[in-house]
Amino acid sequence: MPPAGEGTDAGCVTRGIGAAAAGETTPYRVAGRPASSKDIVEVRSPYDGKLAGTTSNATAADIEDAVAAAATADRALPAHARAAALDHVSRRLAERAAEVAALVTAESGKPVKWAAAEVTRAVSTFRWAAEEARRDSGELQRLDTDPASTGRLALVRRAPRGPVLGITPFNFPLNLVAHKVAPAIAAGCPIIVKPAPATPLTALLLGELLAETGLPEGAWSVLPMTNATAAELVADPRLPVVSFTGSVPVGWSIRDRVPRKHVTLELGGNAAAVVCPDWTDLAGAARRIATFAMYQAGQSCISVQRVYAHRAVYAELADRVVAEVRALRTGDPTDPATDVGPLIDEAAAGRVQSWVQEAVAAGARILTGGERDGATMAPTVLAGAPDDCRVNADEVFGPVLTLAPVDDVDEAFARINASRFGLQAGVFTHDLRTAFRASADLDVGGVIVGDVPSYRADQLPYGGVKDSGTGREGVRAAMDDLTEARTLVLTGIRW
Repeated sequence: MPPAGEGTDAGCVTRGIGAAAAGETTPYRVAGRPASSKDIVEVRSPYDGKLAGTTSNATAADIEDAVAAAATADRALPAHARAAALDHVSRRLAERAAEVAALVTAESGKPVKWAAAEVTRAVSTFRWAAEEARRDSGELQRLDTDPASTGRLALVRRAPRGPVLGITPFNFPLNLVAHKVAPAIAAGCPIIVKPAPATPLTALLLGELLAETGLPEGAWSVLPMTNATAAELVADPRLPVVSFTGSVPVGWSIRDRVPRKHVTLELGGNAAAVVCPDWTDLAGAARRIATFAMYQAGQSCISVQRVYAHRAVYAELADRVVAEVRALRTGDPTDPATDVGPLIDEAAAGRVQSWVQEAVAAGARILTGGERDGATMAPTVLAGAPDDCRVNADEVFGPVLTLAPVDDVDEAFARINASRFGLQAGVFTHDLRTAFRASADLDVGGVIVGDVPSYRADQLPYGGVKDSGTGREGVRAAMDDLTEARTLVLTGIRW
């Protein structure tokens, strides 16, 4: 197969998404224009190896064209035009929801019920971005609070930092792309999206919808490429902002390589839930814990990985969680009844199983699960896993949950904070004082009271501390990250 970097092959058939069955190749998008290369990429389902579609890696020439177009793109597009484009994408995603969900499932192996939920969230993400684009008006500050500034008034507005390189992971191939693209467009920042090699097709479908808008040339590109090529692009000075979602080592290596760039990192976690003795609905807690420990096959940065339950409720909760996990249906992700599908590939499933076996060798007990069939790992619950085992200390990114009893909230919070990650935590309590204490004492980016840490509303600031990254997603928070304050002071103003 010819390497990426050869000239664009004008002879390739590039008539759009869903063309794999006819032997056609989905185009990538260079400054909004369709293009393709001879470096063909076949995308296959991790469940059964069925062909989901084909695309191609962008050539060096096309990448250069995209970067040059982003660097010179018109950034003075009025708010109504940006908002209209974002509204259009939101509306079109809703209209094509079933098709988009099927594509997410085909290339990622995500159960279609969760793929449909992801599409719904992406519809909301673009809608929120349109609303934020319309109300992004800056802030007036009176300065006559000091005698020397009498007669002065300040206008503080947000200005784009410049073109953005958005690097996205495989686990949410639509909505995490949306969380790069939508805030960038709303803020007036050109963006180049590098989708995950395993799941480029959904991002390219999103590009198809963006191409229907009136956004100017250079405002956006969607370019499949190898990770090695992306590493070179990270250093390009014409892209002053890098927004990365993915693994811890890669994320921090990006920040180390370009210390003078503005880098935002969403790097994952090993989210914990605390069940306090005052929580009366143990059945509900168990259901939420089981569902959101295993949804996405555990391939979510805020899937429930650790549970610390007070000894007064631990035994009953553990029995209920195990029963709920055993009731989950594992299998074909295209079946609407399937709850847990495969991991992204067999290597990932093999790694997860090896971590479970390592924990068992260290004294953990398997309460359910532990088996693997190819890329599918059985939903697994462990008890008694030592804190230094990787199933507790690292991010499993698989359908594995550990349970542990604690004597009080102090112990639970201390064990959460002992982690090198700090993304989100859930606290099942009815006590308002415990809720506020959790927000004050837990070293995480977000605390969810009365539910699992897996809850996320797409308009909220979202991100973590420590090895979970830096910066925040969520439309308004991401717009703030992509822009910088600029101050205008007016003199001789009566206020």
